[in-house]
Amino acid sequence: MKNIFFLFYLPLNLLAIEFKIASYNVENLFDMHHNKTEYPQYIPYKHNWTDKILSQKLKNISEVICELDADIIGLQEIENQNVLALLQKSLKKYGCNYKYRAITSKKRTAIQVALLSKIPIKSHQDIVVKKVGGIRNILEVKFMIEKRPLYIFVNHWNSKRSPESKRILSALALKKRVLNLPKRSEYILLGDFNSNYNEYKVVGKTGINSVLNSMSFRESSMRKNNFRHYNLWLELLPYQRWSHNFYGNRQGLDAILLPATLFDTNDIDYKDNSFGVFKRDYLFTKKGYVNRWQYKKKHIGKGYSDHFPVFAIFSTVPYQFKKENQKIENCSILNLIQKETTLPCHLKRVKVVSTRKRAVKIEDKSANIVVYGVGKHIKKDKIYSMDVYQTKIYKGEHEIIDFSMSLLEK
Repeated sequence: MKNIFFLFYLPLNLLAIEFKIASYNVENLFDMHHNKTEYPQYIPYKHNWTDKILSQKLKNISEVICELDADIIGLQEIENQNVLALLQKSLKKYGCNYKYRAITSKKRTAIQVALLSKIPIKSHQDIVVKKVGGIRNILEVKFMIEKRPLYIFVNHWNSKRSPESKRILSALALKKRVLNLPKRSEYILLGDFNSNYNEYKVVGKTGINSVLNSMSFRESSMRKNNFRHYNLWLELLPYQRWSHNFYGNRQGLDAILLPATLFDTNDIDYKDNSFGVFKRDYLFTKKGYVNRWQYKKKHIGKGYSDHFPVFAIFSTVPYQFKKENQKIENCSILNLIQKETTLPCHLKRVKVVSTRKRAVKIEDKSANIVVYGVGKHIKKDKIYSMDVYQTKIYKGEHEIIDFSMSLLEK
């Protein structure tokens, strides 16, 4: 296993293990066998879906995965076992060998979820959400990391064209299984949840937030060992929290969710601030759009995916919580501008006075300031309270860039 290092600053020279886990929606990877479940544009030898084009798509996906260099990677939109094997072969050809694989096996569905690994797989199985109804199975894969059981659950929930009730069904099936894992088991939930980290602010009751209990709380709350999950998107600044951009609507549909046991300083823990989104220049077009796989009435043979991979690092080194003030003091906007307060601080009552794209301007009795990285749920003329974690000056203008907002008056 790679990334093994010695920690000489501990009382004894202990051997620590560190490994990277990722998730990537590769956008429709189909083989050249006509199984009659394909999407119309992927029927073999139609729409320019040929052996040559498939080879190019495999090469492009391999380029991303090889540079990402994860030890374990969950995959979405893989047609079947055959094309997963082709991807394995392609990856080895381009310099990164994933010896182990697993995939779901739901019948009469166009795409499955899968996993590739450089670490041996102990076992795997499907979690059947619903036998019919167009809801994909969830893939459960068990590993042994230094004799510690680690379960990874690869998800691809129904798209946002479907009602939230279908994503709630997936969440309920996942919750049921997680609550029945053997004692002392570690687990990670990852994949394309088709849900933003704060989906509840738009939809109300959601699978990702309500059922899996992953509200927008800070990681300090993960000290409590109960059924809740920390969405690693919260490690990044609000305007950085996206892996999918649909006509300007940036969202973190691809996510990694962690239970309290990955912060408990025992066995396997999350490595703080290791979460990231894999964004390279070649994954963008010259105009700055996501360089997805190109289809214009036929396959062009260019592009990658409409999603970016996400990743995080885990270790047998105990997690260390940051020292945080237990009480957040109140402040005003003028305090923020004049740097007369210690962050984080709390704005008790602010009004949104204008909106522009991903920014809004708020005001209180003292002054006004721009908040950058807000979602569409933040509305003009509404009153909010706000915890402010970070500010900066951009082109001479003061901005709040890390925050949480709560609606006071509807």
